Amino acid sequence: MDEVAPESKVITIENMITVGDLAVKLDIPVATLIGELFKNGIMTTVNQLIDFDTAQIIVEELKIGVTIARADGADQEQLKEPVHSERISAKTAGVRPPVVAVMGHVDHGKTSLLDAILDLKVVSGEAGGITQHISAYQTTHNERMITLLDTPGHEAFSALRQHGARLTDVVIIVVAADDGVKPQTVEAIKFAKDAHAKIIVALNKVDKPEADTNRAKQSLSEAGLMPEEWGGDTTVVEVSAKTKKGINELLDLVLLMADIEELKGDTEGRAEGIVIEAHLEQGKGALVSTLIEHGQIHKSDYVVAGTTYGKIRTLENWAGEEIASAGPSTPIRITGFKELPQFGDYISATRTEKEARTRAENAKSRKVSGKLNMTSSDLIGLINKNAQVKEVPVIIKADVQGSLTSITDSLRLLENEELKMHVIGSGVGNISESDVQMAATSKALIYAFNVSTTNSVRKLAERDKVSIRDFQVIYELLDDAKAVLTALLTPEIKETELGKLIIRGVFRTTKDEIICGGEVTKGKVEPGVRARVIRDKEQLGEVEVTKVQRQQAEAKEVFEGEMCGLSLKLTKKIVLEEGDRLEFYKKEEIQRTL
Repeated sequence: MDEVAPESKVITIENMITVGDLAVKLDIPVATLIGELFKNGIMTTVNQLIDFDTAQIIVEELKIGVTIARADGADQEQLKEPVHSERISAKTAGVRPPVVAVMGHVDHGKTSLLDAILDLKVVSGEAGGITQHISAYQTTHNERMITLLDTPGHEAFSALRQHGARLTDVVIIVVAADDGVKPQTVEAIKFAKDAHAKIIVALNKVDKPEADTNRAKQSLSEAGLMPEEWGGDTTVVEVSAKTKKGINELLDLVLLMADIEELKGDTEGRAEGIVIEAHLEQGKGALVSTLIEHGQIHKSDYVVAGTTYGKIRTLENWAGEEIASAGPSTPIRITGFKELPQFGDYISATRTEKEARTRAENAKSRKVSGKLNMTSSDLIGLINKNAQVKEVPVIIKADVQGSLTSITDSLRLLENEELKMHVIGSGVGNISESDVQMAATSKALIYAFNVSTTNSVRKLAERDKVSIRDFQVIYELLDDAKAVLTALLTPEIKETELGKLIIRGVFRTTKDEIICGGEVTKGKVEPGVRARVIRDKEQLGEVEVTKVQRQQAEAKEVFEGEMCGLSLKLTKKIVLEEGDRLEFYKKEEIQRTL
């Protein structure tokens, strides 16, 4: 008679559950559950959260006659990430303002161009004359709104600039008429093309006497942007941020491109957007700049961004004015997040606090499990690799999340198989005593970017011999980091062959020295060089030339075809014979660079 399998016990769990709580529900020792998770490459603690899918797999592998189900199946629909194409085709889709990113090489005047459009004197607030953050603005032209993104121009901010391109419909690439295409111009072109954005070239500084528009256009064509007047498809507008020449024409073209593309966004559904900046502001907490892509965001909405969530406490437009709601293509500033989200995080409004919290916990769990999912061989390989790497521990503090991300990413670009900047701590805000204490314990440097340090913290740093390096310009910080790493590089040893000599006589040999004579057969010999002692084809050892004589007088060098006497310092016992050869060489240390 066939045995009847016992009916499986069903338990319900939320979308996230701690390992300890799951063990209780399964009625098994927590050590058994942790062991099963470990076998699957997930190293956890009793209080660590795991998601529903992970729990389901582990329970199946335990084979304990238990199946799990979600406690609230209806929540699943809410937790699905929105599909953008569906939002655009929704019944509530309407015309939205174009989003325009302004990009270009440092010093080509892109921020000055924005200044001319907005009359904000934006450029005066930037350290070192370059944009340090992504900033979002709105302007009205011909009674229509245009959203503008000012993206950093220095190469260190390529990550910021790339995000800027992905957010945009139109990219204005600013090129100085007196300079032409430069490396960051090429990067901006690439990012714009990758983002499938329409491109307009603003040929700036045409008012300068040294401006050469034809030469600048030639450099554009060589970079893959052939001007329309030369038979290409790239619109080039000659402008002057100083005199405001061509500004209206430039904005007319932006609106024309927007009309051609028929830009639309969902004007009524739940809001979705991208975090373009985040920092801590006194009295407000986490202040997050966001560009809304779809939907309407309202004051008091619950929102989630990456691994954090919150309820909107204040909702402001780009100018810092309080508003009740905002729609597609609108830059806003919000407060209410429990923690700072990351630059580039996807942000969305939710129906309930529970939904926001669950999404954030899911994201956090995925992030943690991704870090922990490492095999034993991977770990051994990592340990072996790190044993060969010289690490400089650093703590980074920055004024905003975007800068922090860019600095961290840029430091990684300085790494190689020998050297690494090990970021042991980072954060947005001023340097604290705990930062100094961590640096002292870890013998770390502290890089401070556009943040303050109180006198008490500086005194603590001086006492504990902690180096705090303050910077307001990103490339100066990176130059310093590069210098620190370069100093740790093992010098390259360059060996230069100098000459050869054949021994014609050995006059005296002691424990430490040989006096001999010979004929230089190639190159030259000079004091202070080393030589290999060769007999037949075998190397007997090495010696150091301490003195060279020509005709009973000391000589600085003796050349091919000449006879000389040598005083040789021994590194080990060698018995020289007539006919042995000396091969002279020089070693020098050459400082390597990154």
